[in-house]
Amino acid sequence: MATMITEECINCGACEPECPNTAIYAGGVQWELNGQTHEALSNDFYYIVPEKCTECVGHFDQEQCAAVCPVDCCVPDPNHVESEQVLLDRAKTLHPDRAFPELSASTSHFRK
Repeated sequence: MATMITEECINCGACEPECPNTAIYAGGVQWELNGQTHEALSNDFYYIVPEKCTECVGHFDQEQCAAVCPVDCCVPDPNHVESEQVLLDRAKTLHPDRAFPELSASTSHFRK
């Protein structure tokens, strides 16, 4: 499932630079995918675009936003439950020039 940022967000911005997919945006900021701009998903606090979130599968062993969040507001989004394969396929689509290694405990929280 994609990760989401709850209303407990204090807008510190620690999560945004940690996302390998540029899926995190400040409140009120429009998001972009495939050259198209979309309206902000939140006007009040940082948010994660589900279409760009891979839960860091293929990149890291845990969601980097959650790892750095000082108030633990980066949590699994129950409205976007996805398999490890779907998340890896999304990572490959978002990063077509990158060669992803075989998934392991160091590149997917599903393998822990």
